[in-house]
Amino acid sequence: MENSIRRMPHDILIVEDEQDIRTLVCGLLEDEGYETRQAANSDLALAAIETRRPNLILLDIWLQGSKLDGLGILKAVKRDHPDLPILMMSGHGTVETAVQAIKDGAHDFIQKPFKADHLLLMVGRAIDAGNLRREVEELRARNGGNDKIVGKSAVIREIGQAIERVAPSNSRVLISGPAGSGKEITARFIHIRSKRAASSFVVVNCATMTPDTVEESLFGREIVLPDGSTSIQVGTFEEAHNGTLFLDEISDMPLETQGKIVRVLQEQNFSRIGGSASVQVDVRVIAATTRNMTTEIANGRFREDLYYRLNVVPMEIPSLNERSEDIELLAQHFMQQYAKANGRTPRVIGGDAVAALRAYKWPGNVRELRNVIERTLIMTPGESSQTIGLSGLPPEIGADAPVPSLDSEHNDDIMGLPLRDAREVFERQYLAAQITRFAGNISKTAEFVGMERSALHRKLKSLGIQSTERPTADA
Repeated sequence: MENSIRRMPHDILIVEDEQDIRTLVCGLLEDEGYETRQAANSDLALAAIETRRPNLILLDIWLQGSKLDGLGILKAVKRDHPDLPILMMSGHGTVETAVQAIKDGAHDFIQKPFKADHLLLMVGRAIDAGNLRREVEELRARNGGNDKIVGKSAVIREIGQAIERVAPSNSRVLISGPAGSGKEITARFIHIRSKRAASSFVVVNCATMTPDTVEESLFGREIVLPDGSTSIQVGTFEEAHNGTLFLDEISDMPLETQGKIVRVLQEQNFSRIGGSASVQVDVRVIAATTRNMTTEIANGRFREDLYYRLNVVPMEIPSLNERSEDIELLAQHFMQQYAKANGRTPRVIGGDAVAALRAYKWPGNVRELRNVIERTLIMTPGESSQTIGLSGLPPEIGADAPVPSLDSEHNDDIMGLPLRDAREVFERQYLAAQITRFAGNISKTAEFVGMERSALHRKLKSLGIQSTERPTADA
């Protein structure tokens, strides 16, 4: 019985001036489940790319009757699509030509005539490399362009160290923490630092699945068609073969499915829905939850045996409120990220706005902070050179900002003082309140009140206000 695997195929564009070679290559690739398109010259090739970006381009170097040769097309494509993998082909290539193609951004070079298995091997490697590159770039973009979790707090440093230790192993990891705290990003960092980084990272959100669809999504389905052939719909376990499967909100998975997951984790094989054949996989599972799993087990909503299989290495991601010292650094990273994405100049976030961001309670955690910074960049009026102050933040955040308060008990007394003495009383109360507002940080206080740091130290000393920071040498 013939099997027909139905999945989202990789789209490959073959750019070759000889029709018989294009037909041969298309046939080889389509037999392996790839989707192919053809182009005989540079005009057709560039038009095809703009119509729909392919997953890979097979590009001949010598193209008769074409405005651009293969190297010219390579440079044009890499200018607009730098992460698109391109595999160069040539029947008259030299070492110098191959080296130049690699320097210009080609993934690899294959000499014609080539053997079918060698071509398929290189195609598979090129696509895998492209997938990994996009995944890493996506992760860096989501993390503010950084190759580590953003933050300087002690708890974030500990999480970074834990990722480096657990990533090279095949151990399962259970990541817990509040919604929006960065559990999926943590899982992705584990994946790209693992030996499985060249394979897929597949995400399954158990909270969005209904009990009657979760098993089909995980294990796939086989359907016998009227003509006797079998349609195979691949599940996420198969998609993640040799890679990582991330099960988000694992506590929402139906109990019956939990039992099947136990068996898959133990035996690394399963049968598709409607099928009888055993499918063997090699998958690392990382799970995440926002709930207390001990409570879920006690209430009969989660299997204890599955919990212990998933919880080989537990990781706890803190809420943003528990790492408030990271808020300013995170805000700066998100500002840089979204300014670049929108073709705008990043703006400076002022001291009063930073104080408000740190005072806010952040029910949505890092995800909410990211959204706030994007909204602030887009909606705050003014030139890019202008600092974003408290008024540029959403009202609900500004409402939580610590506002300096003067000593009302002495307000009436000020009216009976000469101007010089009244000004000294006001300055003492004002500066003491501002220092409290910025948690004793003299540099931030000086920036906000518009004084040099050394001058502020001298002023505080003259007013008899104690600060926890040491003055600089010129203070």
